[in-house]
Amino acid sequence: MASYVLSRWDPECPVFWHAEGRGVARRNLWLSIPALTLAFAVWMVWSMVVVNLPNVGFRFTTDQLFWLAALPALSGATLRIFYSFLVPIVGGRRWTAISTATLLIPALGIGFAVQDPTTSYPVMLLLALLCGFGGGNFSSSMANISFFYPKAEKGMALGLNAGLGNLGVSLMQFLVPVVITAGLFGALGGEAQTWVKGEVTKQVWLQNAAFVWVPFILASTLTSWFGMNDLANAKASFAEQAVIFKRPHNWIMCWLYIGTFGSFIGFSAAFAMLTKAQFPAVDPTAYAFLGPLVGALTRPVGGWLADKVGGARVTFWTFILMATAVWGVMQFLPHGGADGSFAGFLSMFVLLFALSGLGNGSTFRMIPVIFLAERMRALTVHHDEGARGVAIAEAAKESAAALGFAGAIGAYGGFFIPKSFGSSIAATGSVDFALWCFIAFYLSCVAITWWCYSRRNAPMPC
Repeated sequence: MASYVLSRWDPECPVFWHAEGRGVARRNLWLSIPALTLAFAVWMVWSMVVVNLPNVGFRFTTDQLFWLAALPALSGATLRIFYSFLVPIVGGRRWTAISTATLLIPALGIGFAVQDPTTSYPVMLLLALLCGFGGGNFSSSMANISFFYPKAEKGMALGLNAGLGNLGVSLMQFLVPVVITAGLFGALGGEAQTWVKGEVTKQVWLQNAAFVWVPFILASTLTSWFGMNDLANAKASFAEQAVIFKRPHNWIMCWLYIGTFGSFIGFSAAFAMLTKAQFPAVDPTAYAFLGPLVGALTRPVGGWLADKVGGARVTFWTFILMATAVWGVMQFLPHGGADGSFAGFLSMFVLLFALSGLGNGSTFRMIPVIFLAERMRALTVHHDEGARGVAIAEAAKESAAALGFAGAIGAYGGFFIPKSFGSSIAATGSVDFALWCFIAFYLSCVAITWWCYSRRNAPMPC
């Protein structure tokens, strides 16, 4: 497999970049994107499966359903911690192919399990946890792509990888309601289930929500293995990467990324169930894809804006607007016997998704800039080009590890947001308490971003 390993990689050298680097980087990026798209689709598939389970015979409570929607984010976030460090150890090409192949386990498992309404709740919990394989892939994918691009183009490249990868959530939420209406795989796909809601009865193939991804997972595994590259100079042990835990900015950016990506993935997981709980007359599957679609499309825009005007500035204003949008959501919820406004509720949530996408792009642009600046500051006044090259290489490895680790911590938002809604409803009968907590958190992100990065004379302007 030596032919897949690139012995020289220097994207910060203009001659190398324009002569051969850009083409290779683009090929790896465009093969990485579909693999990440599938990972997000499998990771969040429960958000659409759970709303249909009661209608095909499963007898789970609302709180149990919220748990099923939340657990993939919990396991995915935890796996991201480990996945963050694997690319420099295993190689980006190898790990992309291996991690994509693991998606077959939950895809096949869910497809068989949902065909039998007697499948136990613990089995369903296990399958929800296994969907975390898809969530883990994000950290390794972003770390891998960060190695391929120079600082000046990282924001756009990472934004495209993450943004188009995030489209997997919207693609899944759009496609699943369609594919479950027909027996796509004939006898191989299993028998139809009878879907019942009130007086409405129809035939569905809920297993297709999972089975439909299997052929694409196989194709992406093969194209990643045979089309991508490993970088020899991106090799690093866990001990070399673990230096990020000593960097204060690593932990600060983790907090901010909970606010951006954590919001995106948490609202993606919770939106369908929240809509069903607050507006019972509305079919949540008809609208669930809109928010993740907008959030995915705005992520590259956030990266591009950050490249142009600075990541900290974009992040600061994004959090202000997110706090405002959450307050807007509260104004359209049912209160005191009033029915609320689903149109207003939906519009505020779409705005929240759009802002989370912008913030995802801008925060991920900030991380490589911060780590490179730290390494440059550490150089002596009279340094040579060799020392500069070492500093750039160290910054690339540290920022890649930090990107992955921040992605891991941020993903816990995908667990806490659905659980916050479920717990708030159970405790108070309303989601208002959870929403006030979100506002307080976003305001803390505003203060941190301003103090550390965006104010005049900030310790690390970026």
